Amino acid sequence: MGRSRGVRRTRRMLGVLVAAASLAALPACGSDGGSSGTPTLKWYVFQEPSGAFQDAADKCTKSAKGAYKVSLVPLPADADQQREQLVRRLAAKDSDIDIIGMDVIWTAEFANAGWIKEWPQDKQSTVTDGRLKPAVQTATYKDKLYAAPLNSNTQLLWYRHDLTKTAPKTWDQMVDAAEQLRSEKRPSYIQAQGQRYEGLVVWFTSLIASAGGTILNEDGTKVTLPTGPTEKALEAMKRYSSSPVAPPNLSTAREDDARLGWEAGDSAFMVNYSFVWPSANQNNPGLAEDMRWAQYPGVDPNKPSKVAIGGINLGVGSYSKHPKEAFDAASCLVQDKNQIVDATKGGLLPVTESLYENPELTKATVDGKDANGKPVKVKAFPYAATVKEALATAVLRPQTPYYNDVALAIARTIHPTTDINPKKDVGRLRDAISTALKGEGLL
Repeated sequence: MGRSRGVRRTRRMLGVLVAAASLAALPACGSDGGSSGTPTLKWYVFQEPSGAFQDAADKCTKSAKGAYKVSLVPLPADADQQREQLVRRLAAKDSDIDIIGMDVIWTAEFANAGWIKEWPQDKQSTVTDGRLKPAVQTATYKDKLYAAPLNSNTQLLWYRHDLTKTAPKTWDQMVDAAEQLRSEKRPSYIQAQGQRYEGLVVWFTSLIASAGGTILNEDGTKVTLPTGPTEKALEAMKRYSSSPVAPPNLSTAREDDARLGWEAGDSAFMVNYSFVWPSANQNNPGLAEDMRWAQYPGVDPNKPSKVAIGGINLGVGSYSKHPKEAFDAASCLVQDKNQIVDATKGGLLPVTESLYENPELTKATVDGKDANGKPVKVKAFPYAATVKEALATAVLRPQTPYYNDVALAIARTIHPTTDINPKKDVGRLRDAISTALKGEGLL
């Protein structure tokens, strides 16, 4: 999804086998609309509250002219529960699942398990041409396309222009600026996500990439974690976390906690996703007037920063009774016109590069308030060019079928971030991730 996810709970293959056995006893659920007539394709996806996904399903059903109907099956809001529900059904070879709204970090696991079909060669260009390269990479496993990019997102640096005229380029520069503001008794907190969950993995992934390192090798089978870049990333996390400009709740903070801390008015900087913009315009319009945005802070002032990509891809379930129709429907759902609705109605950013210059997006508005609390319309995506630049060079979290174990190993090793020991933790991370890569199976 747009925001980073909580670290998924992991179990071994026993859990998958038990789930498969329990579901095998249930009646078949298949998505066929009957022995004849128009097939109903079930689209399992997180419950998107604005209605944008339902709009897309309705439009694609209409344009299919009787070839198929798309029916939404909402998944829980919690990412752990989404994945668990899907894995249980797919492990039982449930034919009810035609199209899957997949977090970008699920591709390797689902493809390796045989739960999603490889995208047909003759349909690939319709879902990859003109798309952001990192978004396409998230849908790829072992050089094969297994999904169609639908939405994207990544974190930006948000700062107050009344406190800082120029955005810092590194975490150290940001801490220096915040500590100076604190010495002047001005708002100085830096809001970030430090809880032991997916947000912490996003933070570490972004910093090690900004330092010039990687977590795994290119094929996702071995730990890399070069000493120099890894130590630099850990040193930046340690310094910030131990500084008085880190909020007291850092070790338990997620994205929404950072948003609330920001809107309280005593912070100077925040790393977070774009949902904070409309929220501030509703909840603290005076603060929103001073909000600015910039690229995610890096580690080395001489190197461009990198930030981890998020988003949703569409996969076709391996046990669907209507795979041809499912691929056609998924190709329709990711069309530019539906991405625009996802963005303007649901706040879900596009994966097609050209849409970031499209007036339908750049001139879109959302409800806000002025300083007196009076309702006004404000630009929905004033940061479009900045986030496009970030997404164009974004990095992927480790691509491995054992991602959940790897993410858990990272989060457990470096939490709380105040306890990080940069030199010792390089080795601890290598050992923990190496063990995670030996996993037999995941749930």
